[in-house]
Amino acid sequence: MSLEKELSADGTTLTIILDDKFDFGKVQDFREAYTSGSEGVTKIVVDLANTEYMDSSALGMLLNMQKTLQGQVSEFHIINSRPPVAKILQISRFDKKFTIK
Repeated sequence: MSLEKELSADGTTLTIILDDKFDFGKVQDFREAYTSGSEGVTKIVVDLANTEYMDSSALGMLLNMQKTLQGQVSEFHIINSRPPVAKILQISRFDKKFTIK
């Protein structure tokens, strides 16, 4: 599994579920997940429950997603971060740009 995406029944929430590694190898799949069929989406949730490793390119992908969808999406959430990943997000001050749960 590279990543999965789920669209809510009303089509307003897109959830992207990553696997164990969120790194440069996911660039194409991640971009495709939030650009393909995302018309009407106002909230994006990135689920990191399975993610054990995240590098700086993953941080860049998250920022690029936010920048790309800025006018369309009003809420960006990162959920279920494991402690090592949560620490990276905290050190990088991603809590200032994303809602982290």
